[in-house]
Amino acid sequence: MVAATVETPVAEVVPEGTRVAAFFDVDNTIIRGASAFHLAVGLYRRGFFRKRDILVFAFQQARYQAFGEDREQIDEIRSRALSIMRGHSVAEVTAIAEDVYDEVLSLRIYPGTRALLDAHLAAGHAVWLVTATPVEIGELIARRLGTSGALGTIAEHEDGFYTGRLVGDLLHGEAKASAVRALAEREGYDLAACHAYGDSTNDVAILSTVGNPCAINPDRRLRRHAAEVGWPVREFRSRRRHARRSANAASLAGLAWAGAVVLRALRRRITGR
Repeated sequence: MVAATVETPVAEVVPEGTRVAAFFDVDNTIIRGASAFHLAVGLYRRGFFRKRDILVFAFQQARYQAFGEDREQIDEIRSRALSIMRGHSVAEVTAIAEDVYDEVLSLRIYPGTRALLDAHLAAGHAVWLVTATPVEIGELIARRLGTSGALGTIAEHEDGFYTGRLVGDLLHGEAKASAVRALAEREGYDLAACHAYGDSTNDVAILSTVGNPCAINPDRRLRRHAAEVGWPVREFRSRRRHARRSANAASLAGLAWAGAVVLRALRRRITGR
């Protein structure tokens, strides 16, 4: 299937005084893969958790890259991440996230998405990141990209330390759309003139909230939905079919490798060898 393209995606004419915003999902829309996985690796290297935990995260990352996201997977990651974060300081985690951005995330930004984001900024639009990752991480990425800010999942903290609980629910699916509507009402954005970008069928809710939705690097279900409703699609991964197949194969290989490592670790624990 050939992706639909839009040559001047931010050049529409809106009435004078209309406040316009663009809302970007993060994982696989701005950054290749799951940003939380790379943060987890950074935390592991600094002794936050055990090797078994990072193997589980690697398994989940490979599955995410190969098959896209689903609610069960996200809930599983959320539960494990919250338990790991309990007792650690917000300042410590944020400092580590800064290093992870410099070392890893900045190198995994899709140039096409970055150009699109910059075009919105140049047009005078507000630009917000909307992500299921902790809001501190979303705000860090937003600050580095020079955007207006971020909406993200709020992990509860007391006296500067994470409690292992959430404030509200995971910012995902319909919760993203609700957060965008609340922000638009607060800031005076005209949603009919606003833009939204996402990669997953779980982003349909937020894409449906604005007048100018666009699927970026869509999973199979979102690509099909976009074709049905006439949404534009932008593909910033390799445009060649065999390159996409190679990427999927690499993800599946990573999935198999992570699974094999976990199984070997379990066998050693059982047999003592």
